[in-house]
Amino acid sequence: MHEVRIHGRGGQGAVMASGILAAALVGEGRHVMAIPAFGFERRGAPVVAFLRFDDREIRRVTNIYAPDTVIVIDPTVARSVDVFAGMKPGGTLVQSTKKAAADMVLPSHLARVALCDAVGIAMAIFKRPITNTIMLGAFARATGLVGIDSLVAALEATDFRDAGLKQNIEAVRRGFDETIITQLAAHAA
Repeated sequence: MHEVRIHGRGGQGAVMASGILAAALVGEGRHVMAIPAFGFERRGAPVVAFLRFDDREIRRVTNIYAPDTVIVIDPTVARSVDVFAGMKPGGTLVQSTKKAAADMVLPSHLARVALCDAVGIAMAIFKRPITNTIMLGAFARATGLVGIDSLVAALEATDFRDAGLKQNIEAVRRGFDETIITQLAAHAA
């Protein structure tokens, strides 16, 4: 079983990203449990969504406390939330940031860091910093656990109110293409 925690801020689509990723994984024949978590439910407040998937039926319905992968769709959320809390040793961080891995303070238990200037991409595509679909592409590139075609199919089945399908498909593809992956020395395979 693979467990994912998605961190963002209210209004940025972390819960929607979880649902799109879940649909993409189901499309690939996996069993998926997507668990949204609503706290303050106000724009700009830290938000978290959870997702677990496996090739076998999933019975666990709890929040995820020890994720394999953490996706951070907002580059500022780590200032108010410990995005690494409980993360499994050898895990993967998929982070929206302009920074290089060498310029970040990262815990020693990470195996891989995937960084994407998602805000820059979002401003070019959407003219506002909505990074959720971009970071799904980054997740696909970082982990290889879901295919781009599956993400595109899930997007095609999603009702976008604020942004069009064409732009979101471009966002996923650019997130995939422009993500930089760093294998950390302590866990290099």
